[in-house]
Amino acid sequence: MNANGANAVGTDIRRVGVVGAGAMGRGIAQVCAAAGCDVHLFDMAAEAAARAHDAVRGDLAQGVAKGRLTQEDADATLGRMHLATELAQLRDCGLVVEAIVEQFEPKQQLFRNLEAIVSPDCVLATNTSSLSVTAIAAACTRPERVAGWHFFNPVTRMKLAEVVRAPRTTDRVVESLVELTNRVGHRAVETSDSPGFIVNHAGRAFVTEGLKLLAEHTAEHTVLDAILRDCAGFRMGPFELLDLTGLDVSVPVMESIHTQYYGDDRYRPVALARTRMTAGLLGRKSKEGFYRYEGAAVPEKTAHSADQPDAAEIRVWWPTTGADALPPEVTSLLQSASRSADPNQADVVLLAPLGPDLSATVAGMAVDAGKALAIDPIFCSKSGVTLMASPATAPKAVEAAKRWFATAGIPAHVVTDSPGYVAPRVVACIVNLACEMAQQRVASPADLDAAVRLGLGYPHGPFAWGDRIGAKRILAILEGLHATFGDQRYRPSPWLVRRAKLSLPLSTPDRAA
Repeated sequence: MNANGANAVGTDIRRVGVVGAGAMGRGIAQVCAAAGCDVHLFDMAAEAAARAHDAVRGDLAQGVAKGRLTQEDADATLGRMHLATELAQLRDCGLVVEAIVEQFEPKQQLFRNLEAIVSPDCVLATNTSSLSVTAIAAACTRPERVAGWHFFNPVTRMKLAEVVRAPRTTDRVVESLVELTNRVGHRAVETSDSPGFIVNHAGRAFVTEGLKLLAEHTAEHTVLDAILRDCAGFRMGPFELLDLTGLDVSVPVMESIHTQYYGDDRYRPVALARTRMTAGLLGRKSKEGFYRYEGAAVPEKTAHSADQPDAAEIRVWWPTTGADALPPEVTSLLQSASRSADPNQADVVLLAPLGPDLSATVAGMAVDAGKALAIDPIFCSKSGVTLMASPATAPKAVEAAKRWFATAGIPAHVVTDSPGYVAPRVVACIVNLACEMAQQRVASPADLDAAVRLGLGYPHGPFAWGDRIGAKRILAILEGLHATFGDQRYRPSPWLVRRAKLSLPLSTPDRAA
């Protein structure tokens, strides 16, 4: 063991310095101290370090009160946290992590100062969430010992940390940070130094595609949120999420990622996001965003025409054989429906295209387009279904279908024509982006799945989700989107295409690589 608290290969760090006593710095200090590390916390403002120490004491006390840890463990954790009054007190640390202002120059200057203080074996890590680790390391005389160690707020609750490898970062440094991350009880995910790392990169598809659907007037934001929350299982819809984070935060991030990828259409924002930000419709912080946060809004009730048939009399026709037959997931919901033997005598013609939209599907069939509706065949259950209408679909058919599903106790969300409906389209974009990240070796499929689940809270990781749905169906959705819009944002990743063609799991690595 070296005097700086790290062994020869740097995989057993025991003495940690943290520079910056804000929410992130104190959180990193707390989890490291709880894991048995001797932690020295420094901030240019001495009072900030003292406040951080008090905040950790309060959090530990709360943990004891709720039975999450013993008083003995809380006392030991706090006893391993020390307040440093100058940088020189970090000289014996095996790791120093900075969590200061998110600007290049201060971070680079801090690392220059640290290099003059710490030993040659000391690892230098940055908790940056958006800046280039490579650019920060370039200011150092030994950039090979610099890496990103990005935690998420609150550090003690979000059990994930991204270990970011810059081009010069050594294996020893990455291994030491992965080992320490695991020791503090977090899941370490390794990523190359690229815009957004893993979580902020992989999270682009959800909100960006939600905004695209809104811009196309596929449905109102309330309907889009409801589908993605209630049918697909997301914790909140994209517009609820945008209101929570604030457009003044989200829009610059979207535009920055798009710029950093040299205008790649996968990341292209839609204009309405900046327009709403300019209008001050930021979300919760401004009391109004996509939703209002003052007063109680009373939802409008849907009026039903008097000439609509009773739900018990609604006749539904759907194909039972051939390529157009509804899948079992849908027919199981229609068991009590009155199925018409003749589509011409039906009130509703129910179809389930996946690649093309409803307009293209009906155009090639001998059915009345005015009666035709499409039902999402992937995200359909008693929790909700998505019904898609073409420009030719008559309101009478829409109301009849909604009434029948309501009688069966199934919420029905109606959207306009869109390849991939809503939830399959958004999930396909999430899976496709993750596949492209794997293709570019940003991270492994296993780390991508873990990062998305833990960092973004999605119901499944993109590779696990893609395999549940089926790579061929994901590919069909993307090809339908690409054919309809001619937009390069929907071009399928080679990683996805090859595994779909070979019927391989999406997590299958390139074995010859």
